[in-house]
Amino acid sequence: MESDYKDLIPQLDKEKLPQHIAIIMDGNGRWAQAHKMKRVNGHKAGVKVVKQMVETAREIGLKYLTVYAFSTENWGRSDYEVNYLLKLILDSLINEIDELTNNGVNIHFLGSKERLPKGYEKKVEENCRRSWENSELFLNVAMNYGGRQELVEAVKKIAASAVSGELAIADIDGNTISDNLYTAGMPDPDLIIRTSGEIRLSNYLIWQSTYAEFWFTETLWPDFTRSEFIQAIIDYQNRKRRFGKRK
Repeated sequence: MESDYKDLIPQLDKEKLPQHIAIIMDGNGRWAQAHKMKRVNGHKAGVKVVKQMVETAREIGLKYLTVYAFSTENWGRSDYEVNYLLKLILDSLINEIDELTNNGVNIHFLGSKERLPKGYEKKVEENCRRSWENSELFLNVAMNYGGRQELVEAVKKIAASAVSGELAIADIDGNTISDNLYTAGMPDPDLIIRTSGEIRLSNYLIWQSTYAEFWFTETLWPDFTRSEFIQAIIDYQNRKRRFGKRK
C-alpha cells in the first residue's frame, strides 16, 4: 500500500542519500490504453505522481530532482497530444508554483528554446523566477530536452568563446563542457529511475549520466508509488560505487 512508504523511510541512510535523482517518467500512454482512456489521460494522471515524488523528495531531504517531461523527440507525436502536453506542463506549473515556492522548492526548466510556442518560455520563466531564492529542493523539469541537442548547444557556445579569444583551445576539458550544459552548476545525477520496463536512456542526460546508477521498474508511471521511489534509493545505497577505480 502507498502508506507503507513511511515504514521504508527509516531504512534510508540519511548520510548516503544521492544528491541528485533523475527520472524518466515512461508509460503514460500505455497506462491510459490499459484503462481504455485516451493517451492524454495518462499524462494527466502522471502529473499527480510528479507532485507525490516532489513531496517525498522534500520529506527525505533530497537536494536535486530532475524529471523528463517532454523530449525533443516528442514533437513527432500527433499535434493533439503535443499541444495537450505543452498546455498540461505549463498549467501544472502555474497551478503548483505557489505551493512549490512556499515549500522551499527552487524550480527550473531545462531544455532547448527551439520550436516552443510564442511566449511559452516567457510564461515559464515568469512563474519559475518566484522560486529562485529557495534552496530546500532543486526541481528541474526537462522540457523540450534532448541530450544530443544539449551537447550541440554546448559545443557552439564553447566554439564561440574560442573564436572570440575568451577561451584557449588547450584549456577545453570536461569541466568546460559541463559548465556549458543546461545543468551547469548542478551535481551529476547519482541515480536514474526509469518506469514502464524500458531499459534505455532515450537521449536523457547522456553526458551527466556517465557514472549514474540505474534502477528500472515494470511499473507504468501513473502507478509509480512513493514506496517504489524509496525502495529505489535503498537499492542505490546498497550498491558499491567505484567510478572505475579499484578499492
